[in-house]
Amino acid sequence: MMKLTDALGLPASNEVTPEEARKNSIIQRDAIAHLGEFEPVGSIEERTIPGPAGETPIRIYRPDADSVRPLIMLFHGGGWVIGDLDTEDATSRGLCNRVGAVLVSVDYRLAPETPYPGAVEDCYAATVWAVEHAEELGIDPTRVATSGTSAGGNLSGAVSMMARDRGGPAIAHQVLFCPVIDADFDRPSYIANASDYGLTRDGMISFWDHYTGSGDARNKPYASLLRADDLSGLPDATVIAAEYDPLLDEAVEYGKALEAAGVKTRCSVYDGMTHGFNGRVGIYDAAKEALDEAAAGIRESFGI
Repeated sequence: MMKLTDALGLPASNEVTPEEARKNSIIQRDAIAHLGEFEPVGSIEERTIPGPAGETPIRIYRPDADSVRPLIMLFHGGGWVIGDLDTEDATSRGLCNRVGAVLVSVDYRLAPETPYPGAVEDCYAATVWAVEHAEELGIDPTRVATSGTSAGGNLSGAVSMMARDRGGPAIAHQVLFCPVIDADFDRPSYIANASDYGLTRDGMISFWDHYTGSGDARNKPYASLLRADDLSGLPDATVIAAEYDPLLDEAVEYGKALEAAGVKTRCSVYDGMTHGFNGRVGIYDAAKEALDEAAAGIRESFGI
């Protein structure tokens, strides 16, 4: 798959403008779409909801049965700079089906046009909206989970932390696939996996620069989750990491930090995998295994 995307000859995201990077990411996604598998779900609806700075687009995935369901909020990856509602379509379908939940995918505002904390505030506001509209959505507001890949994994953790700090909504489980956790680019996995595996060290530095700049914002706990003073009282967590990912070490470190804080946590490293593998359903067997693991964690926290 990497050979296929490399053959496109597109420049790295950190070598072009954010607008060009977004266009190129869509070209790359379309080039491998025929290799993937997109599970059918009961229904899909697109709409907008009120956000902190205008309307926020969302996509609602519903399972087959028409009954009150748990809720999963999903935030896409892309370094807070690229990505849209199609970025994690396969993951959204997979979690919707495996958990039997209504899943709301959020098209939050992107950096650098909207820097930190715009993305996390959009995602938190969408979570509040969904819980407040539980009857309309047909969801159980006492069974809520967050999920996301890469920057979306960061947002999943940050929204969980924000909900704890702001007194709600109550979140039962957080899933972090290959998450961005901390603005430290010198961990061993950053050096060992700096290039040749899709996501690069230079690319991540660029994403952080666009999202937080190089100042104090990147030290805020809703950006660099590991820098929070207190991780206790957070939702149960599933942290899924890839062996050949610059973000491997910070994901594993966060899993250990959550456990040390008394948070029920499962952290798994998928051997031989690269960043974002969990979204390659139909391409890697491990993608379905990761979805199965995440769904099992969510269902256990929901008591179903």
